[in-house]
Amino acid sequence: MARIDGVNPEEVDDYTRKVLQAQAKTWGAPLLNHLVYARRPSIFRGARAMWTGIATSRLIDDALQALVNRRVASLNGCEF
Repeated sequence: MARIDGVNPEEVDDYTRKVLQAQAKTWGAPLLNHLVYARRPSIFRGARAMWTGIATSRLIDDALQALVNRRVASLNGCEF
């Protein structure tokens, strides 16, 4: 359970709604951290810009990025 409640995906701006819908399509539900980021649209857009930048730079292999994300989630006690 998150310490900070996320947003209702139906009560956000169009950009955020599209991102959350894409996450739901890919992973079955929006990512919990993005629901929290979406409480502040500027923070949400900044976080999305970071992940887009990492993905488009191609400096980190997709498999390595997935492993790092899983390790960080594990260290944080996140059930992924």
